Amino acid sequence: MATTSAPVYPANTPIPFDLFVSKKHRALPRGVLGFADSSGNIVFKVNRQDSKSSFSHAKASLLDSAGNPLISLYPHNDGSWQGFKGDGGDKDLIFKVQRVLTKFTRTELEVFLVSENQGQGELTCDLKVIGCHFQRSCTIYKGDSIVAQTSLMHKLRKICVSRSKFRLTMFPSLEDPSLVVALVL
Repeated sequence: MATTSAPVYPANTPIPFDLFVSKKHRALPRGVLGFADSSGNIVFKVNRQDSKSSFSHAKASLLDSAGNPLISLYPHNDGSWQGFKGDGGDKDLIFKVQRVLTKFTRTELEVFLVSENQGQGELTCDLKVIGCHFQRSCTIYKGDSIVAQTSLMHKLRKICVSRSKFRLTMFPSLEDPSLVVALVL
């Protein structure tokens, strides 16, 4: 007897776990970015809106496997991004992302978590994202410890590696995996 259940990401696991990121998943419409576990079950998916839409609409929404909105990402006029819980709204701000360095081979972002900075006059950087967009690789740091890493899916005996599928490895040092997934977007 086989039972089916909704895929659940391993919360508070003491070991790192991987999610596989691709736009070509059989359970999703073409072009929809999906995050699958090692069994191939969709854990997260991304609903992107047209870049021609106004700033009052979400640029991207992170959804769970059932299609419920977890985090909505909004671009800001100064090049920064803001992440809101659920469908969004000013009262549900989770984080702000500010670009610190942009080069062809390297990008650095600073992430300010709003809940941890409540009541402080000046925001302090809680997470740092350092990576290369072209190589689909980045590392997310909390202080000196690594929270998550992305890397291309290399295959043996293959010189050219496809950039359409990559791996997201999350380490157990962060409470909310959906926050890490939103930062990868």
